Amino acid sequence: MLLPLGSLVNAGAILAGGAIGLALGARLPAGVRGIVFQGLGLCTLALGLKMAVTFTAPLIVFFSILLGGVLGAAVKLEEKLCGLGDRLKRVVKSTNEQFTDGLISAFLLFCVGSMTILGAFDEGLRGDPTIYYTKALLDGFASIALASTYGLGVLFSVLPVFAYQYGLTLFAAQFQNLLSPAVMNELTAVGGLLIMGIGINLLELKYVKLGDLLPSLVVVVVLGSFFL
Repeated sequence: MLLPLGSLVNAGAILAGGAIGLALGARLPAGVRGIVFQGLGLCTLALGLKMAVTFTAPLIVFFSILLGGVLGAAVKLEEKLCGLGDRLKRVVKSTNEQFTDGLISAFLLFCVGSMTILGAFDEGLRGDPTIYYTKALLDGFASIALASTYGLGVLFSVLPVFAYQYGLTLFAAQFQNLLSPAVMNELTAVGGLLIMGIGINLLELKYVKLGDLLPSLVVVVVLGSFFL
């Protein structure tokens, strides 16, 4: 059984950040939140760059990003991921609206994104939880801001977050023996480019539709299996 170190650390960071947010309430300055996310954006960009430069077959990596982006945009994957949040908010009913809004908002922020999927594949396929450790930093600070606004519901979001991430990690681990080292190398490079996109979004340099680019993770496996 795979020990989900990345998911466990991520869950712990959400709980710790949420507890701090509850203690701070609305007293956390907006300027502090802004500089923290800028710093995390730089760190995320550096992590993505380190992963991206590992490729040895640039054409496969580039075609995977381009073709994956076309496929994602064609099925409006980014739009559907955002719509998932709207549907969940309509479905969930609670007498404590603030609690529910906090739980749902936190779950969507922590789970509906490319870093969740990339982290699961990286830990499940390569046994490397580094992406989830980075995500833990992001989620920990984000949970401070969320809990200071929404309250206790943010802390309860850790349950579905952990279940979702661990499930994805176990799913990815099943394919570990089916991918060659060469394919894994190019998959890592494509994942690094998407991680760089997260850093660009955090720094607000330009909005990258990472949801539409997620199919590139599948495309690189297919192309790599045929040409490597």
